[in-house]
Amino acid sequence: MLDAYLWGHVERISPEAPVPIVTLDKKENRLGGAANVALNAKALGSKVFILTVLGQDDAAKEMLSLLDQLQISADYIVKDKNRITTTKTRIISRNQQMLRLDDEITDDLHKELEDLFIQNVESFIVKEKPQVIIFEDYNKGVLTSRVISAVIEICKWYHVVMTVDPKKKNFFSYQGVDVFKPNLKEVKEALHTSLDIVDQNHLQDIHSLLKDKLSHNVSFITLSEKGVFYQDMQHSAMIPTHVRSIADVSGAGDTVIATASLVYALTKDAALMAGIANIAGGLVCEEVGTVSINKDRLLQECKMLINN
Repeated sequence: MLDAYLWGHVERISPEAPVPIVTLDKKENRLGGAANVALNAKALGSKVFILTVLGQDDAAKEMLSLLDQLQISADYIVKDKNRITTTKTRIISRNQQMLRLDDEITDDLHKELEDLFIQNVESFIVKEKPQVIIFEDYNKGVLTSRVISAVIEICKWYHVVMTVDPKKKNFFSYQGVDVFKPNLKEVKEALHTSLDIVDQNHLQDIHSLLKDKLSHNVSFITLSEKGVFYQDMQHSAMIPTHVRSIADVSGAGDTVIATASLVYALTKDAALMAGIANIAGGLVCEEVGTVSINKDRLLQECKMLINN
């Protein structure tokens, strides 16, 4: 999706309605959604491809231009004239978001488009031989249950690591993936539990419930201000956040899943994955708007904060 920002300043209230008048100072477009995950993976030094469905509209042209500038491959993107390229427009004054406008279609892909998309994914895997595929789900209709199950089978056949940032609609469709990364709110909604006490013991119980339904390898749950929790076959831990000056949480989950995916694909070490991704998510919250991780700063922070 495309993140559009309108930056301005407020000096008075509208005489037409009790709302502020924003005088525009600057306009900016950035990669958002799964494209921001791709941007973070690129910023960390990996070769990145994005597989999605865009419309045939001005927002798609802008998206493709940004991807090209940032050297993220769009070779396997599907375009459909009947869909709108999701665009989120944020109006910001004094570093505070005042309003967001969403322009999108979230209907599931029709069967012919599903078929084309699945074919593109398999062609990509055969030709490019990726180490990891990230399922970045925003309930926008591209990751249908059929697409999810088909891509999982393809990844298993070609031995590609799979990581998932799920959403509610197809939460339990990600059977047998390597890393499953919901946030705490998504877990509670999916399992219909209040989870009044957030500690390691209760989160281990949550992992067991997820494991029964998904048969995945690693649970990696983000806990907002409480940090993150991970559990694999042998180990689990709750890792607290590090003290930060929080400016904006937009895109933090994108940074976390990108970082976690690359670390896990390279090391298969869930503890290291959780520790580094936790630091990365905190770092981007210090910036306003959707931004990618700074690799050098992340490395410096990891050297200071992670015990060898």
